[in-house]
Amino acid sequence: MYQWFVFAHILGVFGYLLAHGTAAAVAFALPRQREVERVRVLLDLSRGVAMVAGVSLLVLLAAGIAAGFMGNWWGQGWIWASLGLFILMGVAMTLLGSRPLNRLRQLVHTSNPSSSETISHSSLDPSTEKQLAVLLAATHPWLLTVIGGGGLALILWLMMFKPF
Repeated sequence: MYQWFVFAHILGVFGYLLAHGTAAAVAFALPRQREVERVRVLLDLSRGVAMVAGVSLLVLLAAGIAAGFMGNWWGQGWIWASLGLFILMGVAMTLLGSRPLNRLRQLVHTSNPSSSETISHSSLDPSTEKQLAVLLAATHPWLLTVIGGGGLALILWLMMFKPF
């Protein structure tokens, strides 16, 4: 039964990485965009994979925790270090990745008082265009890649080699 939980844990990791691969592609594409509609579409794509990421996160955590109990790993430091690192990565990526994207979402989906439609490129005033440029520049895809990729490599190392 232990192997099935490890299998489910790894399957959850694959789903999580698949969803975050889409989010990473969006993060790399956003800073080059200047048209509101293209920014809006990319942000909607990023938000669209959130369900897959959330379900996969639950599967990987639940199966990993269960496998930790079944394998009697909770008395070893590597599993706690892995879990702590995963939490730190989540906090860092939320602060550096999700918050700037949420600010962008608010800007490009702001309702126009005269209609129920969202703002379009032609209705942007110069200050809003400047704000859009600033928010797009505030995305940090390479930093997020280093944090996420490096952190996952370290977690993989901890899980495979169980150094402590």
